[in-house]
Amino acid sequence: MSLQAYSKAQRVAESPRDTEYRLFAEITRRLMEVKDLPRHEPGVIEAVHRNRRLWSTLMSDCSKEGNMLPEQTRASIISLAIWVDRHSSSVMRGMETVDDLISVNRTIMEGLAQRPAAA
Repeated sequence: MSLQAYSKAQRVAESPRDTEYRLFAEITRRLMEVKDLPRHEPGVIEAVHRNRRLWSTLMSDCSKEGNMLPEQTRASIISLAIWVDRHSSSVMRGMETVDDLISVNRTIMEGLAQRPAAA
């Protein structure tokens, strides 16, 4: 079985929470890999942008009618997404580091790993 076919089969079999965890893990790993590079390096720009897109997608999903998460949880995710967007801009201007982005992502990953699956 090719790697691409295996990856596709894995995505079909995993729960939405598993998918979110996997995406956070991939993006956070990449942020960790580039955290000591100069902010103008393409790898840093790509990693920060990808993290920003993930959070933007979460914010969009939490804003939609019919989202099944509790209102307070959705509001917290939206607030974090706004913070991630602003902090990412500060990182790209060289005013901040990616360390706080990594920390927030790790905290979310811990929650995803511990929370029981929805019925």
